[in-house]
Amino acid sequence: MAKDFINGKRTRFGNKRSHALNSSRRSWKPNLQKVTILVNGKPKKVYVSARTLKSGKVTRV
Repeated sequence: MAKDFINGKRTRFGNKRSHALNSSRRSWKPNLQKVTILVNGKPKKVYVSARTLKSGKVTRV
């Protein structure tokens, strides 16, 4: 899947642990949104995490 254009967030992998401590692989995906932002003065469609949008690190066009 895509990667956060600003922070570089990607899918993270780890183990799902049951009550009996059995393990199986699982993944955590960031909440990515496809938005149009200004990159070098030009509008560009990129994937940005919802957390990045909410924090105000990037502004939509």
